Amino acid sequence: MLLDKLELLKIRRHFPRRGLPDLRRAVRDEVAAAWTKTAIRPGETVALTVGSRGVANLSLMVRAICDAVKDHGAKPIIIPAMGSHGGATPEGQTEVLAGYGVTRESSGAEIDARMEVKHLGASPEGLKVFVAKSALEADHIVVFNRIKPHTDFRGEVESGLCKIMAIGLGKRAGASYYHRAILDFGFALALESAGRHVLKNCRVAFGLGVVEDAHEDTALVRHLMPEEMVDQEKEMLKSARDWMPSLPFMKADILMIDRIGKNISGTVMDTNITGRFQNVYTPGDLPEPKIRRIYARDITEESHGNFCGLGRADFISRRLYDKLDFEATYINCITGLGMENGRLPIVRRDDRQALEALNITIGHVPPPRVKLIWIRDTLSLAET
Repeated sequence: MLLDKLELLKIRRHFPRRGLPDLRRAVRDEVAAAWTKTAIRPGETVALTVGSRGVANLSLMVRAICDAVKDHGAKPIIIPAMGSHGGATPEGQTEVLAGYGVTRESSGAEIDARMEVKHLGASPEGLKVFVAKSALEADHIVVFNRIKPHTDFRGEVESGLCKIMAIGLGKRAGASYYHRAILDFGFALALESAGRHVLKNCRVAFGLGVVEDAHEDTALVRHLMPEEMVDQEKEMLKSARDWMPSLPFMKADILMIDRIGKNISGTVMDTNITGRFQNVYTPGDLPEPKIRRIYARDITEESHGNFCGLGRADFISRRLYDKLDFEATYINCITGLGMENGRLPIVRRDDRQALEALNITIGHVPPPRVKLIWIRDTLSLAET
């Protein structure tokens, strides 16, 4: 076996720890600071966007926001803002939230997972805009999401508040339209254009953006008012990129990943870490780690079998393959115009058989000289 012929060393890297010491208090303080600038009145309903990407401390923060809303006499309603995820059904999207610990009981708020949307006309750039009726029927909307580098493109706006206003609140119909429009508008412009149109035409009270550090901990929580939201998101994205972890080496023969998953990355393994960009709208000049072969060993329970992006690996184990949900994944891939994300790597019976194949396919590299990086997942890089 290849591992028997390698000298494995544990590497511990000291990424700065920026986690907030009292996250619940930080969230409530930001909501309180925003509240004084809004027109929300006691008894009114507040729709809160909750997405399906991996967000540290999600259940805690959602509960803190809902409690703060109720403290001011208003009624929070959770809107699953995740495009076509969860099989593009109300039940599926509710189940996705439950997998992240967000339920009616944990949040203290009702969940309205209806999939119907309303067409809100077109943005100045000519982009049609769709928003969930469940959000529009509320008196106010609070846009909440993590701000982070996207796995498929680069721009001033990537994954964050604009994205959840566009693709998230657009449900399946909006997500499908936006991903097709991206081929003409470009990803960043489409998200910003749709986001600004939502801010102008919907009752958005404020936004709440969060940024994580290299230890997958919440390092920054900031309220953003509608008039400043897009510009401030761009600034927070810079911090998110600066604080991201990375592999210990930019060149390796093999990257072995213990687990992949939709709660880890939208592409189940973060392309910002692996360097494996693979779609029709990513430019080819992005800096990237040079990894010859990637082997994924398992998938998280929170993924519910959605393997969108798994094709970026070269080999996977049979235990991982047996957990895949093809229909849910294909809906996600087709809606997102990323059919390449539905591709499958070569399946090997177990780790031994996979490592034998890896050894053969990296070229004429003697086993003692193979450069192998072994990680838990693309979020957990402090120890490799």
